[in-house]
Amino acid sequence: MAEEIINDTEVALEKESYEVIGIRFKDGGKTYYFDANGCAGTLSDFAIVETSRGVEFGKVCQANKIVSKDDIVPPLRPVIRIATDKDIKANEENKKKEAEAIKICQQKINAHGLEMKLIESEYTFDGAKLTFYFTADGRIDFRELVKDLASTFKTRIELRQIGIRDEAKFMGGLGVCGRPFCCSTFLPDFCQVSIKMAKEQNLSLNSSKISGACGRLMCCLKFEHDTYAQEIKKTPPVDATVKTPDGTGIVTEISPLAGTVKVVINDAVKSYHRDEVKILSLPKKKADSSDESEE
Repeated sequence: MAEEIINDTEVALEKESYEVIGIRFKDGGKTYYFDANGCAGTLSDFAIVETSRGVEFGKVCQANKIVSKDDIVPPLRPVIRIATDKDIKANEENKKKEAEAIKICQQKINAHGLEMKLIESEYTFDGAKLTFYFTADGRIDFRELVKDLASTFKTRIELRQIGIRDEAKFMGGLGVCGRPFCCSTFLPDFCQVSIKMAKEQNLSLNSSKISGACGRLMCCLKFEHDTYAQEIKKTPPVDATVKTPDGTGIVTEISPLAGTVKVVINDAVKSYHRDEVKILSLPKKKADSSDESEE
């Protein structure tokens, strides 16, 4: 009987679920789940939520849905309310205040002679805290600066040092492809990127050609890598001996996404689709030392 009660309890816990709303605070930022708390949100809505930083204004990027306890990290913080027109106007006023705060903070930094680059300022929705983001080559003693800013803005001040990849995400811009930075538009997290990924994608290993505006390896090397890896598995590798409709030859170049290979047959180079050739022998593996990676 006791075992049956325990089993029933375990089943109930397994079925435990929550109604949540997905909120995003910045374009390209992470999506956070909040307890719907009786609110109904649509993708055109904004919401006021309680976070560890205070009361925040965010955009609804996932409408109400039911998730299991395995999909969340309890306890969930609640959605206070779906934003009203008054809330939206207040948020717009905060954005104007943030722009002014940047100017004032920069003046204070110059006055204190600190070697730091100011990147962004951010008010919580209720104005209880003002955060400044900056980059610097080393540690900065900004205690006096914080006191000065607190007396000026009459609110809680936080200074947060960020890395150069975060700086690019905050600032935005256009990549070498001509499109807006992936990190500032749709990538929520920075992933580990390696030179080996560039090599497998047949890209030049010249650092200036595979580095983003931040100076680090481009994020697209990572999120495009899985597709390349899948197509490379289907494609005969360079230096493989293959049988073609025109005879036996050696693969000299591959285009995994196009599914084509170039083969040398009797000193002539011909192009084939990978489905037209059959691998007779694979090349000997070479030691690969180009696996440097960046976080």
